[in-house]
Amino acid sequence: MRILVLDTIHGGCEIGTAFARAGNTVDMVDVYRGTTTKTAEQAARGSYDLIVAPVHLDPAHPLLAGRTLSEPVISHHEAVRQLLDSQVPHPMIEITGAQGKTTTAYALAHLLPGPGILHTSTGTYEMPGKKLLFKKSITPASVLAAAEHAKSLSGWLVAEESLGVTGAGDLAIITSPSDYRCAAGNKSALAEKIASAQKSRRLLLAPGIPAPAHADCVCLDTVVSVSGTTCTISLGGRVIAFTNPLLAQPGYCIPLALAGTAAVMLGYDPAPLSTFPGVEGRMSIRKHKNILVIDNANSGTTAETTIEAARYARACAGSPGITLVIGTVKGDGAVCEGFPDDQIRAAIQKIRPRTVIWVGDPPLHTGKPGSSPAPLTIDAVCPTLEEAERCAIDRTTTGAIVLAVKTWR
Repeated sequence: MRILVLDTIHGGCEIGTAFARAGNTVDMVDVYRGTTTKTAEQAARGSYDLIVAPVHLDPAHPLLAGRTLSEPVISHHEAVRQLLDSQVPHPMIEITGAQGKTTTAYALAHLLPGPGILHTSTGTYEMPGKKLLFKKSITPASVLAAAEHAKSLSGWLVAEESLGVTGAGDLAIITSPSDYRCAAGNKSALAEKIASAQKSRRLLLAPGIPAPAHADCVCLDTVVSVSGTTCTISLGGRVIAFTNPLLAQPGYCIPLALAGTAAVMLGYDPAPLSTFPGVEGRMSIRKHKNILVIDNANSGTTAETTIEAARYARACAGSPGITLVIGTVKGDGAVCEGFPDDQIRAAIQKIRPRTVIWVGDPPLHTGKPGSSPAPLTIDAVCPTLEEAERCAIDRTTTGAIVLAVKTWR
């Protein structure tokens, strides 16, 4: 086949290379930076047996719009599904969603027995032992290498993926009902995730997600109840409970319940979740010279999680004073699920921190008294999370520091 693969910077190179190794003729085009001008011009004039495009690409892009009906277009997710073919590890659990992906993935890896691969935005690890294999984005193409490693171990694979799943695994989990527009505003991200997950053998949905027509779909709120630090799962004629203090934290409650339910669906005991310690960057706590630091800087940071982190910080520190480090690390790969300025502004106004340290490009204007949006005071601007944390430590003598930066870690 002659195949056109679009978007080389979000996994297209890996997908195109895999198709070429299978004996296909492949053209690859960088549709975002424009570094493949000659190939793009040739692609515009040529015809293909198959076109592979990411779900976040504008459907009006010249290399997509107006193609003939004889040129089928599939997503990067579907391409990875085809490339995996029979080389799928078992069990393979795919996780997508606007928030909670990484925490759910870590919780599942904590309870699964034997060797396996944990593929997340923080890195790809061989388990148990958490040996770092590599760090890649969570574009669907990265699943190819993760699955290959899992197969070599005869082990399981837990894979975090952006904007959907390949559907090749034993179970797909959607962790959040939060939605936003993608593909130049032409698509619903949640709808894309649900559509891709329908190809999975089994499907588990967080509360608030509309259930699709699927032969084996479980909605979390119909099988789980959480009371304080205890989660009870009623599924398949069984009632199983586990306890963990993290269940009392909103950022952990749903991911832990999803992991426990996924375990039951796949025939595993969720009891090991009682010892799950949490994930760095997901409400983790540390101290620096008696100043409490609540680290909630991760790829799923939102206004809601930032407000919760500030509430948690004040409760733990016993002081209202907050130094808030907030923003998005520039060029950090958060093209699909960013942290918009209006959400950052809303979080700041709700929290009312003593000091604001902005990470990344600051807003175009901070407002004036009586204007809309309301005035916003920024005390410092830093390019990286690390520099911003050092700045926060230098400026904070009492209270707590909250790290709420959208970044891959």
